[in-house]
Amino acid sequence: MFISHEAPEYLSSDVISGGVVHCFSTRRGGVSTGCLSSLNLGIHRGDDWERVYENYRRLGAAVGFTPEQTVFTRQTHTDVVARVGAADRGFGLFREVEPERDGIYTDEPGVALVCFAADCTPILLFDPVRRAVAAVHAGWRGTALGIAARCVEAMHRDFGSVPSDLRAAIGPCIGPCCFETDRNVPDALLAALGPEAEAWIYRAPHGGNRPSTGEKFYPDLKALNALWLRRAGVRSVDCSTDCTHCQPERFWSHRMTGQARGSQAAVIMLTE
Repeated sequence: MFISHEAPEYLSSDVISGGVVHCFSTRRGGVSTGCLSSLNLGIHRGDDWERVYENYRRLGAAVGFTPEQTVFTRQTHTDVVARVGAADRGFGLFREVEPERDGIYTDEPGVALVCFAADCTPILLFDPVRRAVAAVHAGWRGTALGIAARCVEAMHRDFGSVPSDLRAAIGPCIGPCCFETDRNVPDALLAALGPEAEAWIYRAPHGGNRPSTGEKFYPDLKALNALWLRRAGVRSVDCSTDCTHCQPERFWSHRMTGQARGSQAAVIMLTE
């Protein structure tokens, strides 16, 4: 179950608890202005760095991390995941991230992993046994590539994480009510996941109130990433019900506004 918190507003999942802090941000409660109003957490959206820093300071004060502890992804819609640690703190907010990586993971406390979304799917993973966490960005391409499963495999390889011990929270993203695609998207998803994925690819908007236009498809990215996680052995998967496109006053949606937007972030950190 997802829980909403105020000042600034963020979401958390009750499946992730015990020696860890985490959040899925909304656009409410920051200091950015204009189309970036107000809790923009993206550093390449045209915002003043000082405003972005203050947004991280405010969110971190509410959640339990500092801007200086953050490590960012550099998202290019791949299935690349990378191990990071304390030496990487500051990459993204204070120093440019060079290698592409749509997922990052660590077993070191005090390292706040950050991934971004504005319709794509943010996923947080927590291993309470081996004490490890991960943050993953999965657009439809990353979903087709199985990046969520790749991260589970990496945590097992590097930390000995048992997949059935992992807890996963899938945050707000564009839903099948609004994610209208051409055939190339379901073709890629079905090629990767097989016939089981058909249950989560609709021929008309699912849960929406508008007609489809021509031969269009409406994938459920949350359900498809949950399918990848369960195939990888993860048993506890919590999915937000929020669609970013349906709530423009609460979330940024790239499909709604294009480049004239800020970025939400998902953050997770092991505490000391």
